Amino acid sequence: MQIPNVLLVNDDAASLFALESLLLGTSEGREYALITAHSGHEALRQVLTHEFAVILLDVNMPGMDGFETAEAIHSHPRSSRVPIIFITAYYADEMYRLKAYQKGAADYLFTPVIPQVLQTKVAVFVELTKKNLELQAKTEELARLNQDLRVQRMQDLERINRELAQEVAERKGAEERARALSIRDPLTNLVNRRALIQQLEHAVAYADRHQGEFAVLFLDLDRFKTINDTLGHEVGDELLRQVAARLLAAVRVSDVVARLGGDEFVVLLEGRGAAANAARVARKIEQAHARPFDIDGHRIHTSTSIGIGLYPQDAASAAQLMRNADTAMYHAKQRQRGSIEFFREELNALETERAQRIAALTQALANNEFELHFQPKAALPARTLCGVEALLYWRHPGDGLVAAAPYLHDLAEHALLEQISQWALGQACDQLALWRDSALRLPRITLSLDLALTQLPDGLAARLLDQAALRKLGPGQLELEIPECLLVGAPERADELRRLHAGGVRLAVDDFGSAGAALATLKALPFALLKLDPAFVRAIGIDGGTDMAAAIVHLGRALGMQVLAQGVDTEDQLAVLAGLGCDQFQGALFSDPLAAAALLPLLAAAGPQDLTMNGGDAVQTTTITPKQRGSRR
Repeated sequence: MQIPNVLLVNDDAASLFALESLLLGTSEGREYALITAHSGHEALRQVLTHEFAVILLDVNMPGMDGFETAEAIHSHPRSSRVPIIFITAYYADEMYRLKAYQKGAADYLFTPVIPQVLQTKVAVFVELTKKNLELQAKTEELARLNQDLRVQRMQDLERINRELAQEVAERKGAEERARALSIRDPLTNLVNRRALIQQLEHAVAYADRHQGEFAVLFLDLDRFKTINDTLGHEVGDELLRQVAARLLAAVRVSDVVARLGGDEFVVLLEGRGAAANAARVARKIEQAHARPFDIDGHRIHTSTSIGIGLYPQDAASAAQLMRNADTAMYHAKQRQRGSIEFFREELNALETERAQRIAALTQALANNEFELHFQPKAALPARTLCGVEALLYWRHPGDGLVAAAPYLHDLAEHALLEQISQWALGQACDQLALWRDSALRLPRITLSLDLALTQLPDGLAARLLDQAALRKLGPGQLELEIPECLLVGAPERADELRRLHAGGVRLAVDDFGSAGAALATLKALPFALLKLDPAFVRAIGIDGGTDMAAAIVHLGRALGMQVLAQGVDTEDQLAVLAGLGCDQFQGALFSDPLAAAALLPLLAAAGPQDLTMNGGDAVQTTTITPKQRGSRR
């Protein structure tokens, strides 16, 4: 049955966001679709294309106000009976309320709206619409049951037609199976060489007509002949099937994956941004094939060398593009097995630069060039120290001390990032244990870990909890920051996060507002802290930036989380945030990141307090004004 629609109309972005959050926050059991509009004209366009159970309409809007919009909506036969609830912050006399009801209003609410009241009123109209839809369906069903005696005859004819259709479908299915045998590789069920050439020629023709582009990835397994010769052809065949499965999992459904024969595979990527998309997919395939294959008790390690060719940049035909991608693959294998090579030199230079950066970071890890600095966090309104955040820095041989995060941004699918994160985790836990065991009677604090995560790796919870147990760190002493971008859609590692929470590790959403994570996801996972993205702090006082910050703070409250503002540099910013009810802040105004030794005076000044976060509350201490400054985050 069709789901009822609800229309929310408000020209103010912050108010629209807040009301939308109230309605979407009840997504569990909600049986309606929420559609938004920013003006009366946009609302009229929505009414012409959708049917609504109820319309929530702002009174005071520029151009066409709420009363004019309501009159226009009810003047159209399609929407003349749709109930309208006016929502306004303007407390006027009863003439305004009377005018609203004259325009056909079903109700008139003032903001701030009580969530339960708004949700209940919407639910009433949604339920009424559902019952009308059910009644309509039953009426249509009754009309069908009251047809004359010709129904039986028609049913007999339909049965005969179905039998004929089934026979035709079976014959067509047999033809399709025969065709599939001619275009599919029998071992892996991937597209074969013949079908791939047809797909490539079609892609060339389409790109020429529409001035488009596409990419070809030519793949070759490393050490396949040795594996096949030493472990046997059955193991080799199973390896090819598992490789094919991982290839299909690494690309979109619309992409073409083919096996040319032996251990050679080709991936065809169509669409805009072919160059950037090809590099991303190639690295994803590289990472997928870096994991060992378990076959008949054998743990097989292999890798894939990948050559990339782009059309029309690298070739004028499908055949030439295949040759050029094959050439790029050969050079990749010659340079280093398991590497990626673009056919174009300028793109190859980018991949070379990345390889050099990986080599430099690998050397930095081996040479102990990484170090942790710690940025204090302060509670509001007292500006008291309430914890510290561990940040990774690199003492670069040429550039000096620099933040490491910018150098790690494109290592999402490289094992090196996990090694660096593991090192940072161990160092942070060691430092926390040193502070605890110090003779200076330092406070027991919560240490936040910013591990520059670009994915949630397998075993993260086990490794972190093992490190904490090894140093005998108590519940609430560690806090892991999860970038919001990893929470977009359903999180892949939700169980990992729940295990961390169960083990006493606090969870924080980092840089909130930068990726648009679903509210249902945030509500379903055990997050204790929401970190406001620095961009929203910088926008305070500029073009509605304060309203956006207020909406996010209120949203954090609604989700039962504390809110921390990042990048607070001025007293004006802090004053606004304090007025909005923000719980914590960090930034240059309080303290830049400090080395462990430089942080000692701040910790000592706090005394032997418990600054861990228990149940979301920080134990307050005397106000501390840091004097030392390091590199700004």
